[in-house]
Amino acid sequence: MRFSVGLTGGIGSGKTTVALMFQELGAALIDTDEIAHALTKPFGRAIATIAQQFGDDFILPSGALNRAKMRELVFADATKKTKLESILHPMIRAEAEHQAANASGAYSIFVVPLLVESGKWRQRVTRILVIDCPEALQITRVMQRNNLSRDQVLAIMQNQVTRTQRLEAADDVIVNDGAMDGIRHQVETLHRVYCELSKN
Repeated sequence: MRFSVGLTGGIGSGKTTVALMFQELGAALIDTDEIAHALTKPFGRAIATIAQQFGDDFILPSGALNRAKMRELVFADATKKTKLESILHPMIRAEAEHQAANASGAYSIFVVPLLVESGKWRQRVTRILVIDCPEALQITRVMQRNNLSRDQVLAIMQNQVTRTQRLEAADDVIVNDGAMDGIRHQVETLHRVYCELSKN
């Protein structure tokens, strides 16, 4: 199996920033969030099935998923969340594997926000990299970025594993305290390690 890294972290931890740094250094980037967005954009591959399973009310006039309405539903009803995941996850997995098979970087990095929660990615990647961030900083970032209240951010975080659980699952950790130079140094160090490991 080709050497690969599963990159994860809590909401607002800086996953995208770190992933793009690895990409600049030569890693092949496969972002499961981007895949999910492509599947649920206007007339994306998942739209017909979502409409069939949840009703046309969850599809915008543009043909895209009504994210706000769906978010409200799945937060209120865990069975609906499972139902949505049963539609999206196999499609996301298939597309991620397709992209990885056609990737040309030194190694592949899969960006998976709920990697630890899913429990299935451990078998698919060689190493797990966690982007760790103080929770107070996470909350502030997400409030500013997504224009959400503190309570809304905390509700999202409560649907994710704890910081401790994420760190326990990690093979490698990058600490994101907001200092870009420090983050870049950590990325460059790990990139050298990954390049060596990918040769074996």
